[in-house]
Amino acid sequence: MQYLAQVNKLAKYHLRLLARQESENIWAIIPEEVFVPLKPENDLHDNLLVLVELSSSGEIENLEDATNWVIHLVQTYLTQGITPEFLQQEAERAESWRQSLTVQNQDLGRRTLELETRREQIQALEESLKREKEELEAQRQQVQALEESLKGKLNGGE
Repeated sequence: MQYLAQVNKLAKYHLRLLARQESENIWAIIPEEVFVPLKPENDLHDNLLVLVELSSSGEIENLEDATNWVIHLVQTYLTQGITPEFLQQEAERAESWRQSLTVQNQDLGRRTLELETRREQIQALEESLKREKEELEAQRQQVQALEESLKGKLNGGE
């Protein structure tokens, strides 16, 4: 696992672990003081920031000066005004958008249900009108048949 550390000279040289890399762009601060002993052959000066790769057993696997890494962070984030406050504002804006989209999605779902209900009501009305039309047509035919029958009786009875 990769750490950002500072070289400290106590009785001997040690690395004080400052932060741990959680994922590619996520680091976690190490709040407690954790020290890793350095071998005497490491020629490092006090307070130097380093990137250190530690094995699962806590042994140093790789150690490099963190100057270029820190400069890259400054160039990437701090020259463009990306501050913690800016990131917090962006996170709040993203959350606001997410909430707005959720409300819009719920509203769209509600409207869809309303439209479906209206469509079903219209279909029911169309079916009802169709039945009434058929009933009226049947009644019209009955009336027409009665009229013809009456005409026939009147014409035959004269």
